[in-house]
Amino acid sequence: MIGRLSGTLLESSPERVLLDVSGVGYEIQIPLSTFYELPEAGRSVQLFIHTHVRAEALQLYGFAHAEERRVFERLIAISGVGPRMALAFLSGIGADELVSAVHAEDRARLQRIPGVGKKTAERVLLELRDRIGFDPPESKPRAAAGKAAAANGGAREEALSALLNLGYARDTAARAITATMAETDDSATLETVLRSALRRLVGAS
Repeated sequence: MIGRLSGTLLESSPERVLLDVSGVGYEIQIPLSTFYELPEAGRSVQLFIHTHVRAEALQLYGFAHAEERRVFERLIAISGVGPRMALAFLSGIGADELVSAVHAEDRARLQRIPGVGKKTAERVLLELRDRIGFDPPESKPRAAAGKAAAANGGAREEALSALLNLGYARDTAARAITATMAETDDSATLETVLRSALRRLVGAS
């Protein structure tokens, strides 16, 4: 199994990266929490990898921090939570906020994540309550140059695509982005737009 990859970042989007490792290009799915910490294309990057083997495919999931990977693996071990939903958890509220929600037994917070209903939220709270404790990952300095796109039509479409892939309805996601962009200037990065839109959608403080 692949547990870690270090190489040159060729391409990145809010959903996946293409990483060159000794001439081999690895396509890796990522949560938004990892996307926020990526450097610009052409720079070196290290990702902690979860290798997900299915009958018809082998998929790689990458994380900026080992603890994020650990939370992801705890989540997919829960009945009814697959890799896509686990990425939605890490993209919507992040590993540290998920830990806080679990300790606070904040079911409503979890249910704001697309695809998470009452029963799934209850299972996550029950199964993670005594097993998920860890110190939240420290934020690393990140190079924003690679994602410093202005909040124009292109950035809007990329942000909308990311929210749709997380499971938000198009109208709901579009309203959150429109409200966000109305409060930002033309220098706002894609990261800024996504963070603010997600705060509106999941009710983060």
